Amino acid sequence: MHDPAPPILASEWLNTPAPLALETLRGRVVAVECFQMLCPGCVSHGLPQAQRIAQTFRAEDVVVIGLHCVFEHHDAQGPVSLAAFLHEYRIRFPVAVDMVGTDGPLPQTMARYALEGTPTLLLIDRSGRLRARHFGSVPDLALGADIMALVREGMNAD
Repeated sequence: MHDPAPPILASEWLNTPAPLALETLRGRVVAVECFQMLCPGCVSHGLPQAQRIAQTFRAEDVVVIGLHCVFEHHDAQGPVSLAAFLHEYRIRFPVAVDMVGTDGPLPQTMARYALEGTPTLLLIDRSGRLRARHFGSVPDLALGADIMALVREGMNAD
């Protein structure tokens, strides 16, 4: 049995006209790329991979969301800098700014998902259950197979 994915607690959303909620995305696989704009692995691997996911899979099957989880260098990674970063790197998918933590440096959603750091890719199935948590680099072929299995799983349930 898989646990339901905790909600994303965002102080702000970018690249979307309105805030998103995981509940409203049921019926689609959700890939959440957790990143920091000053994280080298996020810039070189995580975010480009998230962009490839968004380009590869049909929007009605898979939605990609970014989650900016700042747990270090807080002053340098604010929403204004993030907006410029997203523009410069041509990141078009919706991005949530994780809510500042109340109990230490970890932001709230990052803490709820017990993330080890960034980049981390979360996969949530069509029913809203957390199915995978990949910390660090994940080969495209393996990740594509994981996502396609979740897409097909939902098709078989219909």
